[in-house]
Amino acid sequence: MRSSNPVFSRRGFSRDNGYAGFGTAPQAGSAPSGNPYAQNPYAGNPYAQQGVQQGAPPQAPATTDRMTMDDVVTRSGITLGTVVVGAALAWALLPVSTTSYGLAIGSAIVAFVLAMIQSFKRTPSPALIIGYAVFEGVFLGVISEMFNSRWSGAPFQAVLGTFAVSGATLLIYKAGWIRVTARYARIGMAIAVAFIAVMAVNLLLVVFGVAPDGGLRSFGPLGAIVGIIAIVLGAFFLTLDFKQIEDGIAYGAPRNESWLAAFGLTMTLVWIYIEMLRLVAIFSSND
Repeated sequence: MRSSNPVFSRRGFSRDNGYAGFGTAPQAGSAPSGNPYAQNPYAGNPYAQQGVQQGAPPQAPATTDRMTMDDVVTRSGITLGTVVVGAALAWALLPVSTTSYGLAIGSAIVAFVLAMIQSFKRTPSPALIIGYAVFEGVFLGVISEMFNSRWSGAPFQAVLGTFAVSGATLLIYKAGWIRVTARYARIGMAIAVAFIAVMAVNLLLVVFGVAPDGGLRSFGPLGAIVGIIAIVLGAFFLTLDFKQIEDGIAYGAPRNESWLAAFGLTMTLVWIYIEMLRLVAIFSSND
């Protein structure tokens, strides 16, 4: 069953949409009995590669309708560029105020709804993905300006931190130090779900006044530890994104799947940026 949460919705771990074979050798047939992950993600559909031998490296069919790295880079550039433009316009046009804060919350809700709708769809919708990027950009622009007004330079440091985490994760992934297998995914996703659940409970405690000063999300040492854990989880999500892209290209996924790859990368980078922004503010507050 595919997760309804856009953060956790990864094609590589869905058994109902063609991505189920992480960390296994591709093959043209179905999975051996009892192992749902050891199969060609596109077996049984028109995108499946024909004639792949067990243990041989995957090769996408030579056709212009298949996803390529250029497609992923282009779509990712569009979605991330939209986020950046939306953030820049929000920063420039919306002064720090209660009204702009309310607009940021509203934009975040709209972005979440659009992401949820896309997560339920079996096919990517560029309009939904671009819409998500627009509203996410407005949200990021407002909160970035708010953080900058109190901790000067925090957004710039958060951007550098996001690039550093993303670059390091990519290098580690490409070096083969991390293997995205089904077991790796299950353990990581279990930790991520537990983290989200704890944060949700913490939010409720804060709203009802039980946990003062933000509880686990305070601007003290405990908040810094939680922020570091969140950034590590963001790096984990990046490895899932990289594997999704790698498998999609290797198995000849249709070109429009590159929109989903861009969507996943954008959400993950936004996650890391927000957590990095909070972490920079925490360390700046304790200087």
